[in-house]
Amino acid sequence: MEMKRVLLKLSGEALAGDKRTGFDEATVLRVARQVKDILDQGIQVSIVIGGGNFWRGRTSEHMDRVKADQIGMLATVMNCIYTADIFRTIGIQSHVMTPFTCGSMTELFSKDVAVSYLEQGEVVFFAGGTGHPYFSTDTATVLMAIEICADVILSAKAIDGVYDSDPKQNPNAKKYDKLDMSEIVEKKLGVIDLASAVLAMENKMPMMLFGLGGENSIVKAVTGGFTGTLITCE
Repeated sequence: MEMKRVLLKLSGEALAGDKRTGFDEATVLRVARQVKDILDQGIQVSIVIGGGNFWRGRTSEHMDRVKADQIGMLATVMNCIYTADIFRTIGIQSHVMTPFTCGSMTELFSKDVAVSYLEQGEVVFFAGGTGHPYFSTDTATVLMAIEICADVILSAKAIDGVYDSDPKQNPNAKKYDKLDMSEIVEKKLGVIDLASAVLAMENKMPMMLFGLGGENSIVKAVTGGFTGTLITCE
């Protein structure tokens, strides 16, 4: 698969490292160095980060879903501001764009401006999800990848691929090397939510899912040595 422009999706939990909450600077630095390696090869990189290292409010029985989702959006903004600044320390010029105004902290999303940044070799973080409740970070990831005409979504998670059952519960769980998005929907594998899967299928947006903790896993997804699960939309 030829890659000129990628969208890297990072789970909040994966960025938190073993702590599972907050930030783990060593983990984020490893991500930054790998992204710099990819940029140095002439590949354009944009990034979406989940908010799970700060907020899982959707599971609460005592909170309005809209308010819970709004807090989740703000968690992704915090993650992107932090990660973008870590990137700055190793010489990567970055921009954090949101679908709503955050004063001087972020820039308001514009496709044309975002693509211009990418073409200059700068990283663009898409924070704040879609800006609306009831849409997950997965949906924002697929939507942004389609809007900026990315070649593929690189989905770096705490787990190293897609399995037929939970590998934590079933030691004999089988990892898939390749799947079509339609199979993920039919088998209810829970990789991404239904709305995101349908959007990806309709727009033929492939995804490579792998473990962030693997050695040089982001670089390998782009240059060879990928050991996760390739999700096609044929």
